Amino acid sequence: MTESLEDTPDAGLMGSIAELGGVSTEALRLLLTLMAGYPIAALYTKYVADLPLKMLHHVFFFTCGAGLCYFNYGVGTYHSLLGILVTYLLVLFLRQNIKLLIGLNFAFHMTYLLLGYFFTSSNEYDILWTMPHCILVLRMIGFGFDISDGLKANEALSKEQKETALPQVPSLLELLAFAYFPSGFLIGPQFPMRRYQNFINGDYRRHEGNVEAGMRRLAAGVFYLIVCQVGLSVLPDSYFLSPEFAKVGFIKRIYLLGFWAKFSLYKYISCWLLTEGALIYIGFTYKGTDEHGEPDWSGCSNVKLVLLETGNTMEHYVQSFNVNTNQWVGQYIYKRLKFLNNRTISYGAALGFLAIWHGYHSGYYMAFLMEYMVVSTEKQITNFYDKVVLPRYGNFLNSSDVYKILYFATLKSYNIVYMGWCLASFVYLKYERWIVVFKAVNYYGFIWLLIWAAFYQSYLYLSRFGSKSSADATGGKKTK
Repeated sequence: MTESLEDTPDAGLMGSIAELGGVSTEALRLLLTLMAGYPIAALYTKYVADLPLKMLHHVFFFTCGAGLCYFNYGVGTYHSLLGILVTYLLVLFLRQNIKLLIGLNFAFHMTYLLLGYFFTSSNEYDILWTMPHCILVLRMIGFGFDISDGLKANEALSKEQKETALPQVPSLLELLAFAYFPSGFLIGPQFPMRRYQNFINGDYRRHEGNVEAGMRRLAAGVFYLIVCQVGLSVLPDSYFLSPEFAKVGFIKRIYLLGFWAKFSLYKYISCWLLTEGALIYIGFTYKGTDEHGEPDWSGCSNVKLVLLETGNTMEHYVQSFNVNTNQWVGQYIYKRLKFLNNRTISYGAALGFLAIWHGYHSGYYMAFLMEYMVVSTEKQITNFYDKVVLPRYGNFLNSSDVYKILYFATLKSYNIVYMGWCLASFVYLKYERWIVVFKAVNYYGFIWLLIWAAFYQSYLYLSRFGSKSSADATGGKKTK
């Protein structure tokens, strides 16, 4: 299942250009593919958008997307073609058997993806055919759910399901165009078939402002890409594995790790902004109107920049980063586990699915475990602060300017240093790599979580014990 670089077209030429630019060939291909979304959008708008025959629209997007896929992965493109064909056949023959359709579709795609990871993974984040394939896996699994929802009575569907349900089976060509949509197949974002159909039907073209909004997103993507490259040239990944990093003062160490995490996040954010800009430019992302009555083109946004840059907690990161994937997991995994009647188990299962979807590396599992632990701890701290601290000291604290400054500085510091801790395992992937970083910063992330857990559990125990003692004392009094 492995394909070498030589399997892709013009590997020698691309390798020479990449060497001149100081990047890998795979990264250069990826960047060129993201940027190709803009001329493709311009060509579609000028020559194809107004054609009455929908088949021509599907042919255009399938040809462009599959061509870009081949440009990146050569013969490895057959993996995605096979996955799409299997889903289409399952829908054709098992549409009336919902449980079997969903089960086989889910099992096939996850198994194929995990086998791909098994045969291709290394110590680094690999730009191989498995990267767009993990996007395709979610798209095909979601498509299977939407097909099954189309068979249900309307009153049995949630609001989200009503918006994505497919009462009719699309053609194979339409499914191929949906799966290979040029600015969505490589790194996302996720979107349902219904959005693609609405776009092809011209539902979004009557709204204006998409070109300008797309160019603004492109500019933001270029800016974040530059910041990322400059930041990671100053704080490269290799530095945090070196003995020199471990010798730096502890406070400086954890802040350096936090700033490195920011720059590492910008690598993903810049790519998402570039591809989102192309989707906006072509008019694909219409969401409705904003509070000013203007068209809102954020329907496929994968990052909430304002919340990302102004947020103070890990939960803010979760809410602002990889938004579409999180929404997909929420709609197709978390909410479909409603029958368990336990939000904690459903949330844990959703995070477990995300970790498995990313691959076998232990770093993914540690990262999502830390997300679960840190977000849970933040909720406990917020609960303690609101119910214990504010009722007693709220008047004094809220009237103190010094406290407000300290409060802001504390949250920002926490935001920086804990982001570094949580992202380290996600980036370094292998245990023997990320454990070096954890050790270099004295395992501070674990230690502070354990200190809080001990304090909070003691507080809960003493509160219950105190309440019980008061109740016993009250109940033990005799009435004269």
